Amino acid sequence: MTLTSLLARTCIALTVTLPLLTQAGTTLTLDQAAAGPQRTPARVKRDVYRHPVQTLTFFGLRPDQTVVEIWPGGGWYTEILAPYLNGHGRYYAAQVAPDIDQERAEEVAGFENTLSHQPDLYNHAAVLTFEPPQRVDIRPAGGADVVLTFRNVHNWLKDGTAPAAFTAFYKALKPGGVLGVEEHRAAPGTSLQQMIDTGYVTEDTVIKLAQDAGFKLAARSDINANPKDTKDYPNGVWSLPPSYQGGDQDRARYAAIGESDRMTLKFIKPAH
Repeated sequence: MTLTSLLARTCIALTVTLPLLTQAGTTLTLDQAAAGPQRTPARVKRDVYRHPVQTLTFFGLRPDQTVVEIWPGGGWYTEILAPYLNGHGRYYAAQVAPDIDQERAEEVAGFENTLSHQPDLYNHAAVLTFEPPQRVDIRPAGGADVVLTFRNVHNWLKDGTAPAAFTAFYKALKPGGVLGVEEHRAAPGTSLQQMIDTGYVTEDTVIKLAQDAGFKLAARSDINANPKDTKDYPNGVWSLPPSYQGGDQDRARYAAIGESDRMTLKFIKPAH
């Protein structure tokens, strides 16, 4: 057999085998995880605003990593992250404490329902409790490769626990690890009280919190930007979808704007 024919047969074999690996669930790309049947249809509809594949690619996610997601809520990103990491990596959910109030209890119940939906896709997921400043031990054995948090910084600013939260992220990561932050973006110069009231946070505020904890800003992206968002609504960011806190009042207007304008920031824990 010539070298040329051997290579040709090898290519044919790979072409046949790789799809089977994908179908067996042992090898998933981010695109495949995001397009999987495990995702809730209502959540998939939000991809046009949340851009999960592009966002996770920007953060440099790989399927062999240990990833901690902070306050995953009902599990919107969990439906992508846990199956993607199930074969070769590990997914940790640092969840809210359910005993704080009814709203959080409902979030945790929704998250648990997500995990129970298809156990074979989520059987390697681990759940921790993260409630700064008291319950902040979220470091997996050996450390995390990536810590992710989506639209949560405004909550910690309101509670006065943001510095403790970012310090916990730093401790959870391995040297050289990545912190990925997505947050509703306020106009420069917005006061702290306005951020608390509206849910929009300035990029400078997030960057300072991260840098004060020891992180270095590696990159920023406008993947989740929305220039239609004027950020001046009666109920702050919660006037917009998916919350529609104002009910039917101006609902069509808010639907046309879409979800909030968001910063997407990538930080690195220095290797030394």
